[in-house]
Order: sequence, then structure tokens, then C-alpha cells
Amino acid sequence: MPPIVSIRHLRKEYRETVAVCDLSLDLEAGDIFGFIGPNGAGKTTTIKILATLLSPSAGAATVNGIDVVENPEGVRAVVGYMPDFFGVYDDVKVWEYLDFFAAAYRIPRPRRPHVIDDVLALTDLTGKKDSYVESLSRGMKQRLCLAKTLVHDPRLLLLDEPASGLDPRARIEFKELMKELQAMGKTILVSSHILPELADFCNKVGIIERGELKESGHVGEVIRRATGRRMLEIRVVVDGAPGGVPDGAETGPAAGTDAASASPMAQRAADVLASRSDIDEVKTSDGVLLAAFTGEPDEEWLVLNALVGAGVRVVHFGAQAADLEDVFMHVTKGLVA
Repeated sequence: MPPIVSIRHLRKEYRETVAVCDLSLDLEAGDIFGFIGPNGAGKTTTIKILATLLSPSAGAATVNGIDVVENPEGVRAVVGYMPDFFGVYDDVKVWEYLDFFAAAYRIPRPRRPHVIDDVLALTDLTGKKDSYVESLSRGMKQRLCLAKTLVHDPRLLLLDEPASGLDPRARIEFKELMKELQAMGKTILVSSHILPELADFCNKVGIIERGELKESGHVGEVIRRATGRRMLEIRVVVDGAPGGVPDGAETGPAAGTDAASASPMAQRAADVLASRSDIDEVKTSDGVLLAAFTGEPDEEWLVLNALVGAGVRVVHFGAQAADLEDVFMHVTKGLVA
């Protein structure tokens, strides 16, 4: 099937500033795409172009096969846009707020009460149906804005910083709601600065900086490409009991003596690791040897084999996968357009 979102060589300029530069991207049906980047990177500009609120300076973008410039009305029928900030009139009740947007999307009046009840149930706001919007907490307001985004049952959701300012419980609830929406067949593009949580519900991510897409693809692929290595977590027997080396003791060719003075077994492990071409760095954290593995995927067992062959008594050996924060810091430089 053709992609739900197709962007080709997209560019957006504001006078002397280039907000988006030569961006190309595809999203398939059912993807949850995490759009990551520092402030001013071009995330909101890209989202607004897909929502038909901005026109690109060059390039093309289609949603569900519909061009965002040639047929914006057709795009709006299949897109749900949730901005990072949204406002309402004073003295508006929750159901009135949703009824207004249902009318804007030309949902017939007899159908609106049923639609409103459905989106309230989905976002767990049924009990607030007759409450005034200004009385809601920030987390409830975010859920209400998402409910508004869903009233016309869009295929694509564009969510700009939807978890911004939420407390930990509200973020967990939001994450579960994203999974439920994906199970319903929605395609979701979500921008966020809460990187560890994106990895929990996004199957794809894109990292943008200064308007340029630096990395994109499936989460695991992006992590492997960006870091080029995995951290191996190793604990050895010290003085007859499970243990490791003291916290902060750097090991390897330049600093092996710190580990040696602490534990002959740990020093032996550090020497074996430092001698290998597929180990880039060895250090300690919380009493555990951490080795940066640069070899081929699924060949970490060679390192364990070498340790055991050298007489190192290994208590624990495992791969500690890099996370999106590691990738973000590795790929970006903190630049803005």
C-alpha cells in the first residue's frame, strides 16, 4: 500500500531563515513516528505543513495520497491536528467544545452526541462531559484536545508536544492511549522531548536539527546506525564473591592500574577487554565493567568466550542497549535555524 505520509524535498523559508531544508520522509499505515529535535529544529513547521496550516516554499507532501497544497480540504478530512498550545472560549463546557469541532467537520447534528460520547470514553473524560473546560487540570485539557482531534475519525494524527507539562501519571496514561490508538489503525506523528518514553510506543523515529533530518527509521535501526556500538555490562567474581570494580575506576590501556589495585580478577577482565579490536572503551559504573562493543550484531558472545577462556569468572554478562537520549546527543549539536 502507498504510504499515508509522503514528503519529498520539503523546504520552508521565513525570509532569511530556513526552517525546513530538503526533508524527505515516508510513514506507513499504523506507524507511530516520534519526531525528535531541539527547539527551533523545524518540527512544528513540518507538522503545520502536513496539517495544511503552512504552505511549503518548495518540495511536495501528500497525506493519504492527497497533495497538501493542491487539495487542503481533502487533507483536513483525514488529518487530526493537536497543537502544542490550544485555547477555548470562556464558559464553554466539555461537550460544547467537542460539539463545536464536530460541527466544523460537518458531522450531522443527530450523530454528534454519539460521536462525543465515543471520544470522551476513549480519552477517559466521560465524567467531565458537563464540566467547564477552564476547570480541568492540564492533563485533562490535553486529553480533551486529543478528543477534539478524534471527532472526525482521522487516519493520521499530528500531535505537537502532546505530553508537554504533564505529570508522570498523566504521561503514563497518554502512552497507553497512544498504543490503543495504534491498535485502532491510526497512523501517528508525535513530536516530544520526553525521549525515553517515545521508545516505549513509537516504532519509528526521526531526528531533525536546523531543519535537516539527521536520522530516521525504525527505532532499533536508528540506534544501531547512530551509535555504532552497544555497551556490554559485565560483573565478575571478586575475592571469592560476586562483585565488580570500584565506582569511577577507569579501566583499559590508559587506566588499568586502578582496577588492578582493586581486584586481580577485574583487572584480568579489563586486560582481556582492552586487547580486543571489537571493544572501543572500558569503564566502570556501579561496580560493573562496561565495555563498548563495536563488533557485528549478535557476536557479543565472542567477548564472553574470550573472558571465560582467560579464566575470568563471569557472574553476569549482558548487552545494555543504547536509548534515544544517547542517539539524540550523538547526532545533534544543539544548533537551531
